[in-house]
Amino acid sequence: MSATNATQEINAVTPRRHGRFADQVVVITGASAGVGRSTARAFAREGAKVALIARGQSGLDAARSEIESGGGHAISIALDVADPQALQDAAERVERELGPIDIWVNNAMVTVFAPVNQIGPDEFKRVTEVTYLGGVYGAMAALKRMRTRNRGTIVQVSSALAYRSIPLQSAYCGAKHALAGFVDALRCELVHEKSNIHVTAVQMPALNTPQFSWARNKLPHRPQPVPPIFQPEVAADAILYAASHKRRNVPVGAPTWLAEWGQRFIPGLLDKYLGRTAWGGQQTPEPDDHKRADNLFAPVEGNPGAHGSFDARARGSSWALWVEKHRRGLGLGALAASALGAGMWFGAKRRMRRIGRS
Repeated sequence: MSATNATQEINAVTPRRHGRFADQVVVITGASAGVGRSTARAFAREGAKVALIARGQSGLDAARSEIESGGGHAISIALDVADPQALQDAAERVERELGPIDIWVNNAMVTVFAPVNQIGPDEFKRVTEVTYLGGVYGAMAALKRMRTRNRGTIVQVSSALAYRSIPLQSAYCGAKHALAGFVDALRCELVHEKSNIHVTAVQMPALNTPQFSWARNKLPHRPQPVPPIFQPEVAADAILYAASHKRRNVPVGAPTWLAEWGQRFIPGLLDKYLGRTAWGGQQTPEPDDHKRADNLFAPVEGNPGAHGSFDARARGSSWALWVEKHRRGLGLGALAASALGAGMWFGAKRRMRRIGRS
């Protein structure tokens, strides 16, 4: 997305007077574009003070401007999440300038679209350092501060691909699987410590973000998210919900449900299905320009905004996420309806018995 289009995407973020995150301090990595950018806007709109972390200074400056021009409060910090000391220093600065960190959102990622035999060791290492270790280092920086107060929430932005891997993204899938293992281990340790710190993970479906315009690609055609595609605002909605509810996981969209349950019960069939369909399903008909800049080792210049190039095909809402957010009420409603139905059935049966005796 060009800088002009990103500017047209949104002009300013105006905080609500009594937002649900009023005066809370939120740190978001990968905040210059895509899900991170959309999430920063959403938290600011709900009154949070937001610390934006990413490598690209232009995107960070634009994201901060969106928040501040509407009356919100934000700072931007350019760093690489693969550098653990840089994250620790950033956390110190956030608490010095904004206050104690309430919520930390690990969102930064990079990927490579290519078969395994076309990905170099340095590329595997880089994806792992950013997508996996970046999440670990972010959690460590957050925990160091949150433990002193025995409160706070860490939101790990995960993926349906943490449940079910697909071809052509082996490095990314491996990193997301590793993060799931790390998060589960951390949860157990916090339980042992009787800690009030909450760790939650949000599993994303295919999203319309700039990732597909700047990720390293060795396929013949431009990469695309596997449909159905959702807008990044759907992801942001899920992240804010996870940050304010004591949920262990928040799967977003029906495809994430299908990935999780399919991997549990029919993994072999999924291997065959994805081997036949996911190769073409991840590419558009348009040839890619393999000389373009990618963001694997360095940020791509410019202001990308939150949306990618698939607006015409992307959905702005998810019924499955709505169900996830209302599942307690739906469960109680179903239980009440079942009880009412059973009562009516037994009542009718008793009346029929009385009629038979008379």
